[in-house]
Amino acid sequence: MPVLEVLRTQPVAYTIVILGALLVSVAACTVSDVPSESCTDPERLLQVGFYAFFEPVSHSADPDPASEGFNSHLGYEADLLTALEAMEGAGLSFARRGIASWDDIWLESAGPDFDIVGGGITILDSRTRNAAGEEVISFTSGHVQFRQSLLVRAEDAGRIVSHSDLTSEMRVGALAGTTGERRLLELTGLLDARGALVEGTRIETDGGALTSDGSVEYSIDFATESPGLKDRRHLYPPAGDMPQVVYLSDGAGKYEPHEALRAGHIDALARGEVGNVVASHASDGAFAVTALDDAVELGGFTLAMEDAQLRSCLDEKINYLTDDRRIDFAEWATDPEVFLRRAVEMPVPHRD
Repeated sequence: MPVLEVLRTQPVAYTIVILGALLVSVAACTVSDVPSESCTDPERLLQVGFYAFFEPVSHSADPDPASEGFNSHLGYEADLLTALEAMEGAGLSFARRGIASWDDIWLESAGPDFDIVGGGITILDSRTRNAAGEEVISFTSGHVQFRQSLLVRAEDAGRIVSHSDLTSEMRVGALAGTTGERRLLELTGLLDARGALVEGTRIETDGGALTSDGSVEYSIDFATESPGLKDRRHLYPPAGDMPQVVYLSDGAGKYEPHEALRAGHIDALARGEVGNVVASHASDGAFAVTALDDAVELGGFTLAMEDAQLRSCLDEKINYLTDDRRIDFAEWATDPEVFLRRAVEMPVPHRD
């Protein structure tokens, strides 16, 4: 069931999100279904990097990167990782550190600092490759579903019902390099079928203003963009039935979209349904969620390509904990201990 339908009439605050009576039925797990092997050497402490600003999927207890609480992991993915550590025989132990910048965060697991990276990262083939086109990371099994949406002020919910209602007089906030940005550009016609900004789109960047000629030299993908567009700050459309796009991230990757929306600096926020629904309910009626996308995305963790055995083992255990995605964000929001309970109540397989 879509998160919006679950939360439509429920009072909320994250910790939180009360989904009323919704409980996804969990299929009984037989002993043969239970993953038993250790994923790695029990002496290996896996370094996990997590995006710090995607509440309630993955976020830090303290948003200040200089604080001790910045490395304290909270949210849906945090509880899933804790359940993985609690699975008997899994041999998993994590040291977690927050990551402030979203830019190419999925590639961090290919570097020296992290073994696993998460933070509500949509699984996309384009994100498995580095700038040279080399396949350097892979994704675990998808553990959460996303749909894109718009968050608007409540008084605008009647006039911004779908992406087709957006005009050049409206400003939509986005975070560069996210699926929210890419789907916004696709659904409003700002990108053509090749992923290029349509001719006449004006782009404000840190280095000055550019105007797209409609060629692939002005392309934006889910994971990459043409070099000149990396520091984009504002897009101005070439037609009246397309919106302006305002990029709200600061240099560290942190941004304050709700304040911008409340103050009228933007008219909508393009982001996943989960984050927008939680923000709507936390706003005491100030915000509403509209323009739900038909496309469904899956989010997962990333690992270096050479960690194929670890990835395969994690997949097996994640699939068990989520009951092959029958347990998703909605049930976790009702019962944040659902993954941990499955982990500790897991039957121990008989060994001959």
